[in-house]
Amino acid sequence: VQLQASGGGLVQAGGSLRLSCAAAGRIFGINVMGWYRQAPGKQREMVALLASDSSTNYVADVKGRCTISGDNAKNTVSLQMNSLKPGDTAIYYCNMKVRSGKTDVNYWGQGTQVTVSS
Repeated sequence: VQLQASGGGLVQAGGSLRLSCAAAGRIFGINVMGWYRQAPGKQREMVALLASDSSTNYVADVKGRCTISGDNAKNTVSLQMNSLKPGDTAIYYCNMKVRSGKTDVNYWGQGTQVTVSS
């Protein structure tokens, strides 16, 4: 299974970006789709999660500004980011926990750079 992320770029503060991620390979089901980010000198942190029951979870800093959406039939996940701040600057990684028998296997995309200028 391979994940391919796209949609990053340079945007001014207050602007918007939409990140997308598509998974390819033998996939029988995805339990959780998500986006994480890692800023320079910081640990990777969860940004948004979308579970198979459609429940979502967001880091407090992006609540109300970001929306995660996914399509299990197409194995895709997106992150709409609005009202971007310089503090959102980071490499964003998509993640999918793919069902494999009785366990989930964790897959990561290659990362896409988001830079927000002030």
